[in-house]
Amino acid sequence: MSKIESKKVVVPASSNAVHDFLCDMHNIEKLLPAGKYSDWKSDGKSCSFKVQGAYNIGLIFVSSEPAKQVQYESSQGSPFPFTLSVHMDETSGSTASQLFCDAQINPFLEMMVKSPLKNLFDYMADKLIVQFPAV
Repeated sequence: MSKIESKKVVVPASSNAVHDFLCDMHNIEKLLPAGKYSDWKSDGKSCSFKVQGAYNIGLIFVSSEPAKQVQYESSQGSPFPFTLSVHMDETSGSTASQLFCDAQINPFLEMMVKSPLKNLFDYMADKLIVQFPAV
C-alpha cells in the first residue's frame, strides 16, 4: 500500500463550507490543473477524467464526516485501486486541510507515479484555497 500526502494548507473558510464544496463532485474539476486533463464528466456523486497522455481516473464520493473529512474511492477503469480523503480542522474561521491517498500500486508503477501524484495533490490543496477568496 502506497501512502501519499499533500502539503497542509489553510483555507480561508469554515470547515463546513470546505466540506460542502468537496461533497459536490462537480467541484473536483475546479481543483485540477487546467490543460492537464480531458474528457471531464460528473454527476455530482462521481466524476471521471483522463489525465493528459495517461490514464482515465474515476472518483466516487464514499462518505463524509461534516466539517472533518470527505472520502472518495477509485471507480472501475482507474489504473489502480485507491482511496482519497481530505481532512479538515477548523481554527479561528479558517480550515487546515490536507489530502491523503492510499493506493494499491505495484513497486514498479509506484516509482513512476508517486512523485506526479504528490505534485497533483499539492496542486489540488493550493487550488482549494483559491476557491474561497479571503474577504
